[in-house]
Amino acid sequence: MASNSTWTVIMDDKVVIKNNGAEAGTGYTINDDSFWSQSKFSNIWAIQYENSIVSDQIEHRDTTPHCSYAEANLGDFQEFIGRWDAAHLTQLQSDWDNDPREESEKGSRPTSYSS
Repeated sequence: MASNSTWTVIMDDKVVIKNNGAEAGTGYTINDDSFWSQSKFSNIWAIQYENSIVSDQIEHRDTTPHCSYAEANLGDFQEFIGRWDAAHLTQLQSDWDNDPREESEKGSRPTSYSS
């Protein structure tokens, strides 16, 4: 797989990892079997999205050559980003809930997040 991607998806682990910004390296397991079991993902091993080598974004399980995300015809990558954003918001809210400081010290509880 190519390096320097903005996002990494590891299909078997059901993990989406954000590789840039303040959250660089943060990955979340997305527990949604109906999402992961879609037939369009059946031959996909991993995805490196928005990387420096466009032809090497999709790694297949079999001997199919690596290809670009567009060539793999997997739909809008926002499907992955939206799930990561929801998991990250849940984490931010949990962190806020478990912060022992007074509410006036920690600010408002997060209610949305968008990458």
